[in-house]
Amino acid sequence: MPADAHLGRARRLGWVVAAVALSIVFLLPLVAMLAGSLRPQGLPPPRGLELFPADPSLGAYRTAFSLVPLGRAVLNSLLVAAMSVPIAILSASWGGFALSQLQGRSRRRAVLFLLVVLMVPLSAVWLTRFAMFRVAGLTDTYVPLIAPAVMGGSPLFVLLYWLAFRRIPADIVSAARLEGAGPWRVWRAVAMPLVRSTTIAVGLLAFALSWANFIDPLLYLSTEERYTAPLVLRSLEQLGPTNWPVILSGAAIVTLPVAVTFAIALRFVVPRKGAGWLGG
Repeated sequence: MPADAHLGRARRLGWVVAAVALSIVFLLPLVAMLAGSLRPQGLPPPRGLELFPADPSLGAYRTAFSLVPLGRAVLNSLLVAAMSVPIAILSASWGGFALSQLQGRSRRRAVLFLLVVLMVPLSAVWLTRFAMFRVAGLTDTYVPLIAPAVMGGSPLFVLLYWLAFRRIPADIVSAARLEGAGPWRVWRAVAMPLVRSTTIAVGLLAFALSWANFIDPLLYLSTEERYTAPLVLRSLEQLGPTNWPVILSGAAIVTLPVAVTFAIALRFVVPRKGAGWLGG
């Protein structure tokens, strides 16, 4: 076997080993959380790594549901995410496509503006946004939680779409325009099908951002029936700060939808053999 073939196989093996090691690092906290949630109530966390408790029990899960409206909170978070994610994908893809059509200095200025906005801390706009929604009478509703998605969710999403759209060969867009397609049709029928992997990645990031959002629900929601999962999980921790199995069971329930969503979408994000960046 040639030396180049041995070198290529060694590199692939090294990438596989690195990927497995990185996966283990990220999976260990989840395994520890699940194992801790199955411990009998009242016990402290194990001193070492416990992959499975000696006397597993589901009592902590029953207690968590009896103490706080955990099921309703998960449904509320799913509702907010179901409205936020599609809006964020639409807005970010429109912005990214428009940015990809700019040329020269205009494009550089737009990209620089997005990078500057990306570096602005969210805490700098909390007071202004709260005042605006309070004057508009929209506090204690889900509108303030969904409103950021109208602007793309994050400048990062717009930049991701811009990087994906700029990889589309210019001949494809030019051919569509010669056939009479306007900007809307080019975006819908030509550009978006070619960046499916980016759309799924942006959707996953938008879902995770919406699901883990704690500050906005804390600022805007005052009715317990409207609380999202992070707020209810905080209430659960306050009710029993030393009952670790109950706290970990609540964390496991809140983590489950995110884990399932990422597991389902993973096969669409990872490119198939022979598929390029645009082919996912």
